[in-house]
Amino acid sequence: MILPALVLIAACNPAMGGPGRASASLASPLQTFQDKEVRLYEIGYRLASANAPYCDRTEPTLGFLIHDAGAYDDANRVREEFGLVGDIGVQAVAPYSPASVAGIKINDTIIAIDGQPVVSFQPDLEETWRRALDIRRKISASASSGSVTVEWSSSDTGVQRADLEVAKVCKSQVELLSKSDSALADGTRILVGDRFPGLAYSDDELAAVLAHEMAHNVLNHIEFLIENGRSGNRGRNSERDADRLMPWLLANAGYDPGAASRMMQRYGPRHSGGIFRSRSHDGWDERVSLIQTQVEAVNRIRSHTGDARVDWRIHFKPLLNEI
Repeated sequence: MILPALVLIAACNPAMGGPGRASASLASPLQTFQDKEVRLYEIGYRLASANAPYCDRTEPTLGFLIHDAGAYDDANRVREEFGLVGDIGVQAVAPYSPASVAGIKINDTIIAIDGQPVVSFQPDLEETWRRALDIRRKISASASSGSVTVEWSSSDTGVQRADLEVAKVCKSQVELLSKSDSALADGTRILVGDRFPGLAYSDDELAAVLAHEMAHNVLNHIEFLIENGRSGNRGRNSERDADRLMPWLLANAGYDPGAASRMMQRYGPRHSGGIFRSRSHDGWDERVSLIQTQVEAVNRIRSHTGDARVDWRIHFKPLLNEI
């Protein structure tokens, strides 16, 4: 739950977690990593799509992630384990996303994007993550037109082709990093380590973790702190605002807003050193109190209006703006 200004991490192969090659010597670690990525991506998409009407910055998406078998030491082993007929596999698919509606499933193989075969994207032997990045950029560029034609192969239905209408989500995609125990925001993404303790939490409490980091992104904290610095209580108020916005983001996505308080009560006592000891954050009990005030506000407004979703831009007043 820290807020560094990160250099862009080249982890565009979701199964890599950074530049270089991953070991495919064991099958189970690959599957375990994918399972974590799928869970994070589904929760993150749910938060980002539900809150998109209220985010200043949105991005088009098809609702699926890819990974590149060719980026591993043993590409054949990876293709065999995931049942791929090529290198570019589907790592995760968000429910109710354009990809899911079209029938794209986890471990399908992407064949072409808008008529361009993925085999035309040349692998980089030094920067093995780059081909997946290039394909993701192709998808993003095509998505700007409002629809993307995707051709893919599925083990049960064979080769398929469909025009996918893009969805708009808050600009805050979730990515899983290997050999890391942190969760943080970089302005446009949420980066979660595969060893982060919150992965053992229930879905709504893990959603609260992602909502905290998403709040940093949607409230533009990175840019603000780079421009204005963290002095004068700016850094601490950015953390307070991220905590306080959690219940609003959760409620709009259909999660219990009270999960934000429960998550902090679970996380805080066990991790009360580090970021808390540095005083860049309030103590965990103080944070619970701030969060609970917002939980009550969310529930009160929803009860009054009868609406499941709330425009938090109207009701949420950032502390950072008061400095």
